[in-house]
Amino acid sequence: MDKKKVVAPLVCHGHSRPVVDLSYSPITPDGFFLISASKDSTPMLRNGETGDWIGTFEGHKGAVWSCCLDKHALRAASASADFSAKLWDALTGDVLHSFDHKHIVRACAFSEDTNLLLTGGFEKILRIFDLNRPDAPPREIDSSPGSVRTVAWLHSDQTILSSSGDAGGLRLWDVRTGKVVQILETKFPVTSAEVSQDGRYITTADGSSVKFWDANHFGLVKSHELPCKVESASLEPKFGNRFIAGGEDMWVHVFDFHTGEEIGCNKGHHGPVHCLRFSPGGESYASGSEDGTIRIWQLGPHGQIEDNSTANGSTTANANDGMGEVTQKIDELAVSETKKKEETQVDGVEQKVVDA
Repeated sequence: MDKKKVVAPLVCHGHSRPVVDLSYSPITPDGFFLISASKDSTPMLRNGETGDWIGTFEGHKGAVWSCCLDKHALRAASASADFSAKLWDALTGDVLHSFDHKHIVRACAFSEDTNLLLTGGFEKILRIFDLNRPDAPPREIDSSPGSVRTVAWLHSDQTILSSSGDAGGLRLWDVRTGKVVQILETKFPVTSAEVSQDGRYITTADGSSVKFWDANHFGLVKSHELPCKVESASLEPKFGNRFIAGGEDMWVHVFDFHTGEEIGCNKGHHGPVHCLRFSPGGESYASGSEDGTIRIWQLGPHGQIEDNSTANGSTTANANDGMGEVTQKIDELAVSETKKKEETQVDGVEQKVVDA
């Protein structure tokens, strides 16, 4: 294999505590953006391409566990251990509204039409807030089997998916009835759930497994076992021919979607990798770690994945052959029918909780 120059990752400093969630905006007329959540209580907004800091959202009094941007990148939302979720003006950084809860809020997500905000957390209740009437009481769905770990929308906001930190499986809820319509079974609690850009596939991480599901027929498309516990995974959005995964071993692994073969490994973080996401165009991907940094990794020429085998991610390495020639699209996939302990802050006081 030829030796190729590996481009060093863009290392984004600023957070003083672990980075626990990352979310990209779609591509907008002004580019695309990256928002990060951290236990330091201050979500940060960055240019998604360069990693340059744009602003910090100040107002939470506890660890921020989840964050997201609406499709226009004009508003941001965050979920915190201070028993609140907040809606922010992404241009000014001002708080537009604070939604009070009775316990730690672990997850949040904008609806596709940007009119609704979904939250979930330790209360075991899914709440849907109408952003056009933020002072109105939210709609509540309270049949979660345990604390809510992840939430997302799909099927043009007709379905909600959620996972629990206390039980395995991914639950899909009919928004109209508030009832579970399907459970995607997993052996361990799902720590990461991502809906593909076209809304057809769901990527999950549980235990040491990364799974890909058909979001319409709910069949399991692929399942790959990794050699270590995985906290997050993301599917490349343009071709769907590779995915990234990271967790306890502190590395960002790149895999071939079809075979599960590892085709790249990025080493540079100095703590477990808690979150991973591909950029909306698939030309780069971001990782957030216990070490408090965000790293943005660029793909090689022609979409090649380069194997970065050094500790700091900035020197030469071997490139895997053939990846630049893969062009099979995601809709050609054959569909089968078929924490450790972490610290959270509540009102500025640290507590130990078991994060399944």
